[in-house]
Amino acid sequence: MDGLDLITEFLNTVDQRSFSRHGRSHAGGEQLVSPADLADRLTEWNLLAVGEKLGPEDLAHAIALRTALRQSRSGEIDADTALANYPLQLVQDHSRGLRIAARSGRPWLDALVETVVVAVGRGDWSRVKLCAAPDCQWAFHDTSRGGRGRWCDMNICGNRHKTRVYRERRQQAG
Repeated sequence: MDGLDLITEFLNTVDQRSFSRHGRSHAGGEQLVSPADLADRLTEWNLLAVGEKLGPEDLAHAIALRTALRQSRSGEIDADTALANYPLQLVQDHSRGLRIAARSGRPWLDALVETVVVAVGRGDWSRVKLCAAPDCQWAFHDTSRGGRGRWCDMNICGNRHKTRVYRERRQQAG
């Protein structure tokens, strides 16, 4: 899995979408309700060994990181502030070069933080976005050529926005 896709999947473990589509309300919610839920997701992403147990503190750390990263993408805080509680240092890698390593004491958390730091360093962090629809906020990897995508799905969120704006314009003109 690509680093940016891992980040967006992690950010989307909370679903804040609240829109209706075809007369049906979307039921979002929290996917990380227990340490077991977190362990299942981390195992799915190959960040935790199968059967390894996590505790309530692990869940709290994961939710805190996710919240800080989502706030960073929404513009409430910058990436420096989002990562301020996660110590980083340069360490020697296997090829005798250097790499940035997180040192939280939780290898899976370090892997998530390091993925974000690498994305920031490469300039890719700006490609991780939250949908511009206020009733969506789904995280997505913007793959548009210019990096100016606003919607998680142009056919749903983008279309709803453009239709709403069109109707408002027509109502004001009429």
